[in-house]
Amino acid sequence: MQRHSHLFANPHPAHGARRDFLKRAGSGCGLLALASLLDQQRLLAAPVATPAAGPLAPHPGHFPSKVKSVIWLFMNGGPSQVDTWDYKPELAKHDGQELKDFDKDTGFFVDQVGPIMKSPFQFQRQGKSGTWVSEIFPHIGKHVDDMAFIHSCFTETNNHSPALFQINTGMSRMGFPSVGSWVTYGLGTESQNLPAFVVMYDTLGRGLPKGYAQNWGAGFLPGVYQGTALKAQGAPIDNLLRGAGKGEAQQRAQLDLLAKLNGRRLQQTGPDAELAARIESFELAYRMQMAAPDALDFSKEPEAIQKLYGVDDPRCTHFAKQCLMARRMVERGVRFVQIYSGGEENEKSWDGHSNIAANHRQFAGETDMPIGALLTDLKQRGLLDSTLLICCGEFGRLPIVQKGGTGRDHNPHAFTTWLAGGGVKGGVHYGETDELGHKAAVNRVSVNDLHATVLHLLGIDHEKLTYRFNGRNFRLTDVAGNVVKDIIR
Repeated sequence: MQRHSHLFANPHPAHGARRDFLKRAGSGCGLLALASLLDQQRLLAAPVATPAAGPLAPHPGHFPSKVKSVIWLFMNGGPSQVDTWDYKPELAKHDGQELKDFDKDTGFFVDQVGPIMKSPFQFQRQGKSGTWVSEIFPHIGKHVDDMAFIHSCFTETNNHSPALFQINTGMSRMGFPSVGSWVTYGLGTESQNLPAFVVMYDTLGRGLPKGYAQNWGAGFLPGVYQGTALKAQGAPIDNLLRGAGKGEAQQRAQLDLLAKLNGRRLQQTGPDAELAARIESFELAYRMQMAAPDALDFSKEPEAIQKLYGVDDPRCTHFAKQCLMARRMVERGVRFVQIYSGGEENEKSWDGHSNIAANHRQFAGETDMPIGALLTDLKQRGLLDSTLLICCGEFGRLPIVQKGGTGRDHNPHAFTTWLAGGGVKGGVHYGETDELGHKAAVNRVSVNDLHATVLHLLGIDHEKLTYRFNGRNFRLTDVAGNVVKDIIR
């Protein structure tokens, strides 16, 4: 065997004896072991993505988890907790009475503060858990034994845009990465042929949620992690189909040339996460040309499944299609799907200022059957254990009437969030509001706590999922957040 004599011959006196050389070389083994341990704990700096691996390549979390995908059902506008999932019989007893010591700055309309108002809806106990369910949820109510309710959520603002930013990004101001972006940054995605993070919003011409695309933006994370919003009308994704007269071979040749030129640029400049992400976006768009149309084509579903979701029901056709597409996407490995119910204007969303009964009956009518079907469908397909469902709005509503109508104003002090699926205990209730549902009173849960819990269910330690920006490490939960362990199996 030929040896490399320069490694084994007597070293130059300046370099010490052979024994010293072996000692110096051997010390590297310990550093390798240390690096391995640090990597397991996610304490090393995140490696710069390369075109070969791709920034969205799937990778494990900090600890094992069965959850592979998230479907976040967002009831845009702020549903009333006391008229949906937080039954308060005391409201009827004190109906028409003044709420003592009420801070008029709590709501958005400080000059329209009225007396306590009872719920216009009847409640009944459902399931083995005996959960109180509003009459407006006959389909979702059948699944309460698979759901965990957090009744003591609160936020820090009574205005829609900052409240939407906070529930979506952890911060009440724009410019920060959304939950879906953090999740895909932390875990990548199982599907390399579809977007990792998909957003669907109102398709009835009622507009986007306030704050628009900032709600699913990547903030300071690389752009590849931002949500892909499906268009309300026309082709769901712009420029997805190949141009007329261009064949597959021609398009592939163009992409190969572009990748080669970008690769040369990377060699010249060194690691560049933004450029690597741009290269990956071109390749993803190419792969999506085949996968996306199939995933979004709900017409391939059996008639019985379409009927289950309510595709044929005019009240909920639009939301039914979105829930069905969400199931088809998580089935294909998409990591994070967010669906918004309701548009931008007050009465075109769950923002029931003037008539809470009419408003909530309408939007529950649009969403109850599709969401109930989604829970049924995921369960019968064996996907519920690997899919986490989350449902909430940006804040709750006050237990008093807003003068000039029969609606309720914004309430940042209390709202209910329910979760179902992988890792979540079924039929449990965590936290409490006061007897009127005005404020979270027992086991209060902040937005940071909620985000920490969602990440934990995905196998992510919220304190270790960080990204360095402007000289400091940022995380979704900022410098706060505690996991709500009582709802976790």
